[in-house]
Amino acid sequence: MSEDGKTIQTDVVIVGAGPAGIFTALGLLSKGDSRSITIVEKGLSIEKRSCPKQKLGYCVHCQPCRITTGFSGAGAFSDGKLSLSREVGGDLPELIGHQFAQETIDRVDKMYLDFGADPHVEGVGHPDAVADIRRRAISAGLKLVDCPIRHLGTEKARELYGRIEKHLLEVGVNIMFETECLEVLIEDEVCKGVIIKNKDGEARIDAKETIIATGRRGASWLDDMCEEHGIGHVAGPVDIGVRVEVRNEIMEHVNDVLYESKLIGYPNPYKNKVRTFCQNPGGFVSQENYDGGLAVVNGHSYKERKSDNTNVAVLCTLNFRSPFDKPILYAQRVSEIINMLGAGHILVQRFGDILDGKRTWPKELSQSNLVPTLPDAEAGDITAAMPMRPMVEIIEFIKAVDQVVPGFAASETLLYAPEVKFYSNRVQMDENFDTNVAHLHCLGDSSGWTRGLMMASVMGLLMGEKLADR
Repeated sequence: MSEDGKTIQTDVVIVGAGPAGIFTALGLLSKGDSRSITIVEKGLSIEKRSCPKQKLGYCVHCQPCRITTGFSGAGAFSDGKLSLSREVGGDLPELIGHQFAQETIDRVDKMYLDFGADPHVEGVGHPDAVADIRRRAISAGLKLVDCPIRHLGTEKARELYGRIEKHLLEVGVNIMFETECLEVLIEDEVCKGVIIKNKDGEARIDAKETIIATGRRGASWLDDMCEEHGIGHVAGPVDIGVRVEVRNEIMEHVNDVLYESKLIGYPNPYKNKVRTFCQNPGGFVSQENYDGGLAVVNGHSYKERKSDNTNVAVLCTLNFRSPFDKPILYAQRVSEIINMLGAGHILVQRFGDILDGKRTWPKELSQSNLVPTLPDAEAGDITAAMPMRPMVEIIEFIKAVDQVVPGFAASETLLYAPEVKFYSNRVQMDENFDTNVAHLHCLGDSSGWTRGLMMASVMGLLMGEKLADR
C-alpha cells in the first residue's frame, strides 16, 4: 500500500470489518496472496468496543453505536452464534450450491475453532426429544428447523475476534478504524475504489478490487450506491417484529434440547412468513442505535453471565412489489413511530395487555414473575405503532408457539419493539460474486444474500479465495 497526498493506493479495499470483510482478508491470506489489503471500518477496534450502558445503566447514543459498528460487526456483539447448517443464514446456497455451501461452512467452522471458538456444539445428541418437539410443531402448523449451533458468547466473541484482528495486523493488513466510506468510485462501469472520510479529512483509495461488506448497518447506504451508480439489484424483503422475553422455566426443555429452536409459520389471515430468530437462553434484551438516533432491540447471550429469562426474536417477513421499492425506508419509518411512543426508548408491552387491547403501565411490570432484562425500556402500547399485518400475524404466531412451548403466550410474556432487520435490496451477482460493475463485489448481509455470522463469513472466505485464484 502506498499514499500520495490524499490518495491511497492498495490492491484490495474492503469496506466493513464485519465477518464478510474479515474472512475475505483471511481467504486471500490463506492462499498466500501477496497483494496489499486495506480494510475501512467506521467503528472502533475490538479492544475499544464497549457499550457505556453496561456501566451507566442507560444509553448515551454513541456515534456510531459501539454495538453495531467496529471490528467484527454487529452480529458478533449480539449473541455470537455460528449456525452450522446451510438451511440457516439466508439464500447464499441458492447462488453457490447447497452442498458447496455446507462444505464451506465446515471449513469456516474449523477456522473459528483455530482462533479459539468453544468446541462444544449446542443442539445435538437428543434425537428423541427433538422428534417430540417437531411433532408438537407440526400439530401447531409450524416447521422446526433444528440447526447445530456453536455459541461463541457475547463476551467470548470479543476475545476470539480480538485474536483475528491481531493476526491481520501482524501480517500487514492495513485496517483504518473510525473511517467512513462516503462513495464508491465507478467510471465507465468499472470500480476504481472508494472515497473515505476520517479525522484527517477526505481521501481517495484507488484499488484494483473493491469489496463492499457493510452489514445491516450499511444496508441503506449500499442501496443508495446501487441507485446512484446503476449497480444491479432487486427489491428485497424486510423483517419487522418484536423481541419476546419469558422466564427460563418456560423455555427450559427447548433450551436444553436445541439451545436455539427455529420455528417458522405462515399464520392467518395474511400468511406472511413469521419465524423465531436469535434465541438467547439466560440472555439479556439489548438496545442498538442506528444512524439518526434510531433505537432497535436485540438480544445478548453470554457464556458466563446469565439471567433468569430467555429472549427470542419473532419476525414477520414483508415482501413488497412494484411500484414500491423502498423496504428499508418503510422499516425505518415504522421504527421511528415506535421510538416516538417510547420517547426514544425501546417500547415494552405484556402479551396479555395486547390481547386485552390496553397499554402496559410501569407498575404492572413490577408485579410480574418476569423481570425485564432491559430496565430502561418504556412500558406502553406497541400496537399503536406496529402496522396491522405484521402485528396480527405475530400475535397468531405466538399463540401457535404456545402449543409447542406451553406458557410462551402467557399474559406476562413481554414483547419489546422495534426488532427490525435491515437487509439490503439483493445485489445481482454471479457465483463468483461479480456484479455488473467490473471489480466491484458486494458481500454479507449488506448484499442481501446472507443473514448472520456464519453465512457472511462463508461468503467472505470464498471471495478471498476467488480473488487469490485470479
